[in-house]
Amino acid sequence: MIVTLDTGILVRATSRSHGPARRLLQKLAANSAHVLALSPFIIGEVGKALSYPRLSETLRITPEDIHGHLTYLRRVCRLVEPGLGLPVVLSDPDDDPVVYTAVGSGANVLCTRDRDFYAPNVIAFCQRYAIDVMDDVQMLAKLDA
Repeated sequence: MIVTLDTGILVRATSRSHGPARRLLQKLAANSAHVLALSPFIIGEVGKALSYPRLSETLRITPEDIHGHLTYLRRVCRLVEPGLGLPVVLSDPDDDPVVYTAVGSGANVLCTRDRDFYAPNVIAFCQRYAIDVMDDVQMLAKLDA
């Protein structure tokens, strides 16, 4: 199975985390039957988000931790350069590269907790490419089934 995780999931999946996002990332990285498909855009967004002072304080994450997390992501993923296309996530066009990463990688699942990805037009667009949109808890259940 090919899975694209969005920025929000990856931010919640640092080594200091113990929640479902971290468990999902570990399961994907440990099982060669699954491919984690990310793009330079997504990894860059994770680095930016984790560097926000309020978030880094909340997560108690250091610049070294952030660097380590980004290095780990690059090591365990297949990097995809997303294509360009028409706008999909109309409420937040900055999310389009995430959708196009999933499309470009041939992903089966786009995993996100961001409600913008659950808009009917985004779901319909993803379905045209046989991509299911689900959150980390649903994805964990799918992997455990």
